[in-house]
Amino acid sequence: MAQLLRTRAFIDGRWVSAASTFPVLDPATGEEIAKVSDCGTMEAQDAVNAAYKAFHLWKNHTAKERSILLRKWFELINQHKEDLAKLITAECGKPMKESIGEMTYSASFLEWFSEEARRVYGDIVAPSAKDRKILLLKQPVGVASIITPWNFPSAMITRKVGAALAVGCTVVVKPAENTPLSALALAELSVQAGIPPGVFNVVPCSREKTLAVGELLCTDPLVAKISFTGSTATGKILLRHAAGTVKRVSMELGGHAPFIVFDSADVDKAVAGAMVSKFRNSGQTCVCSNRFLVQSGIHDAFMEKLAKAMDAELKLGHGSEPATTQGPLINTRAVEKVENQIADAVAQGAVIVRGGKRLEGSFMQPTLLSNVNTDMQCMREETFGPLIPLVKFNTEQEALAIANASPVGLAGYFYSRDISQIWRVTEQMEVGMVGVNEGLISTTETSFGGIKQSGMGREGSKYGIDEYLEIKYMCLGGLSL
Repeated sequence: MAQLLRTRAFIDGRWVSAASTFPVLDPATGEEIAKVSDCGTMEAQDAVNAAYKAFHLWKNHTAKERSILLRKWFELINQHKEDLAKLITAECGKPMKESIGEMTYSASFLEWFSEEARRVYGDIVAPSAKDRKILLLKQPVGVASIITPWNFPSAMITRKVGAALAVGCTVVVKPAENTPLSALALAELSVQAGIPPGVFNVVPCSREKTLAVGELLCTDPLVAKISFTGSTATGKILLRHAAGTVKRVSMELGGHAPFIVFDSADVDKAVAGAMVSKFRNSGQTCVCSNRFLVQSGIHDAFMEKLAKAMDAELKLGHGSEPATTQGPLINTRAVEKVENQIADAVAQGAVIVRGGKRLEGSFMQPTLLSNVNTDMQCMREETFGPLIPLVKFNTEQEALAIANASPVGLAGYFYSRDISQIWRVTEQMEVGMVGVNEGLISTTETSFGGIKQSGMGREGSKYGIDEYLEIKYMCLGGLSL
């Protein structure tokens, strides 16, 4: 881990110190891991300028040249996978098994987009006049500001940066203040891969400087594109910033995923799906299930089996311990939010079936609630923690009404063995991604993104690369044919 630990900003191919530093803490213990350069608007401006200068060179590399460099970066990440995973566990808290999984996922985006780089095709269009030819060209948008969250501190960077670099864009990455070490480690490996100076820049900063740095990255006229993953509230602020210069924007914002179990479901598979969907990263993922709707015919059997699975499979501890499946939440504010949702639900009649208690530091017991209704806070607000509220429903229409009664629509899940019901529910769920009889849906090859207030644009898949491209129409006239 030490060989990839970097604590200074990475701008124009150089490691740059700022006037001050901020601490990065282990969320499991509260102990300081490192002090990192606390960049301000000056460093952010330097990074934008470097990226703009580099763009005019990088875009002229051939697609094959960019592809080869991204492939080298992918191979280096795989070579250092365990050390990179240790960094994630240290600063984010997730168990090592999950951190290793994230690094596999993270590397896969560089592999995928290294391949997609050579598949950016334009079009030749049949003209209406005989003396002209019509071509549609695809060109990189320019400098992209990449603003990423703490819950997947490596994969959320490569999912955006892989697409951007593949088509010839350059980037300035602002990682979350909780987890800058993973971003800086990626920068070190980018150097080793031969990515030219200024193409990939990282400006870490503290919570106190985030607003000013974020505003500069979203308003500077040299920035052509913004890609953000985070809360809906923050996304709206960044959209307002972007409007001033009419920038291209991709937003992957908050979710509040429903998880529906119909009477026709295989209950054991539904329980397994609920476990992986809810408790991955201790419930701190944007696509994890939040609202559990179980049809009355199997409600009690599902709840009983789910409680037993929680007892048997979940073990709290430091992420570095091999037996740990549940690490800490990212900070005490996150724990307090889960506590408040539980207290609100219990006050309105919910019953604690498992867990319900806050433990030392940022640890929270995995919690199962029954007798939940839709007026409770946990059914109206995203939790981002290890809480399962169970709501009993009677009809398919009732379940869909509850599932769709949310201003956000990122992911949704349901379990059924009725093929007609599968098609009906899939088409009617107001989300961008649907897991049918599957609780773990994220993969490089598929489009990732939501509808409603869960954002705009798509990441990953063959469509993710389009977010960093402009289409230019070329009319070649005056031809003698």
